[in-house]
Amino acid sequence: MMGKMNGQINVLFAASEVFPLVKTGGLADVIAALPPALREAGADVRLVVPGYPAILEGVQEQRVVCEIGPLFGAARITLRLGVMPDTQVPCYVVDAPFLYRRAGNPYHSKNGQEWPDNLQRFALLGWVAAHLASGELDADWSAHILHAHDWHAALACAYLAHHAGCAVHGVRTVFTVHNLAYQGLFDLSDFHLLGLSNCFIRERGMEFYGRFSFMKAGLKFSQRVTTVSPNYAQEIATPEFGCGLDGVIRARGKAVSGILNGVDGRIWNPANDPLIAAPYALEKLDGKAQCKAALQKELGLEPNPWAPLLSVVSRLTPQKGLDLLLAVLPDLLHHHGSVQLAIQGNGDAHLEAQFVALANEYPQRIAVRLQYDEPLAHRMMAGADAIVVPSRFEPCGLTQLYALRYGTIPIVRQVGGLADTVKDGMTGFVFQNATPHALREALDRTLITYTTNPLQWQQMQKNGMVQNFSWDAAASQYMALYRELMG
Repeated sequence: MMGKMNGQINVLFAASEVFPLVKTGGLADVIAALPPALREAGADVRLVVPGYPAILEGVQEQRVVCEIGPLFGAARITLRLGVMPDTQVPCYVVDAPFLYRRAGNPYHSKNGQEWPDNLQRFALLGWVAAHLASGELDADWSAHILHAHDWHAALACAYLAHHAGCAVHGVRTVFTVHNLAYQGLFDLSDFHLLGLSNCFIRERGMEFYGRFSFMKAGLKFSQRVTTVSPNYAQEIATPEFGCGLDGVIRARGKAVSGILNGVDGRIWNPANDPLIAAPYALEKLDGKAQCKAALQKELGLEPNPWAPLLSVVSRLTPQKGLDLLLAVLPDLLHHHGSVQLAIQGNGDAHLEAQFVALANEYPQRIAVRLQYDEPLAHRMMAGADAIVVPSRFEPCGLTQLYALRYGTIPIVRQVGGLADTVKDGMTGFVFQNATPHALREALDRTLITYTTNPLQWQQMQKNGMVQNFSWDAAASQYMALYRELMG
């Protein structure tokens, strides 16, 4: 296998999305940022991703590696190899037009319905990842480590466990849980479509309450399981956060660990961010006031430099605790007469409608943008005074990390990666319980500090900005894990 003679570790990342080509959430940011950091640490990291239209258009210098015969309903499958723009990370593209070339996002059609053939679409990703890692698809490269990310790629671990050649090639597997709540559940009657032995259902454990679970396959058939923060690794072993899989996770014992996500400083840095109104840095925060004024103007908010401007950049879902925010907003607006709120995101139709209704009622104090817009996200990070992240659970959270880097004070619930990264009264405001009352107390503390103690506020900003959440630390921990697996 290539790389063994000189000690280099070959790593194949299998994932369903990667920034800046396809992004629905934080997974895409991780898949974009972690491989370059690992390559800097000495690993030959390559990606394998589905051939969505944006991927086929964005991956550069593509060449055909091999043709794969009919599989999972696709008559024609071509494996291509190119490089990611900017980072030049090698990227394999699974070009299967029947499964991937369609409008909508990776998981849903334009009307928000899950693609009915998601089983086949992501089984193909797992199958290709397993056979590519084993050296069967690219004669010039194979992997020591197959690193599968979230349920979409989890079946790669099962295919390797099923595949007789894997023992010969010695491929080791790591499975990273980015969000346990999304599990890839399918009907047992469709299990035969996977091409796996029936023993994988019950005897080997893919069955999940009368269905079967891609996520469970990743948890059971990988050598090591990681999550995207240490605290989340502990939480998912409990019934409260385990989503029905806590017993499986407890059974893996010390094979489960958490490695905190990082921030891509090439993209998220207020000192040189081309998307914000004015640059600023720890030593000179003046530009942040300009960013706030520009954001207020862009969103139609009252141009008041003294008004505390809160922001939300999030999927609008109950997981994110935004119903808690809705519950306290009317009274908060009444008692804090100048407070403003900027919201960006989409999701639950009921939550969307409620936020829009409040924005219509308070047009100069609340602004809502029902989409994810990456440039606007940068401007909101730079222009807001504080960001609200009241999640019921949060595997890691990148939003609060971006906010800290931009001197924007996070208001967070003490769960998952939020608990690992925000310190109450030092870098942000933290509350315990997922209740409107607890969130309201944290918001009151935030607004009182902002209006009555500007020196403490500025010190909290600086405390946050000096935090080091670079990907280098995460890369070092992953490299140690890979070396451990290789013996």
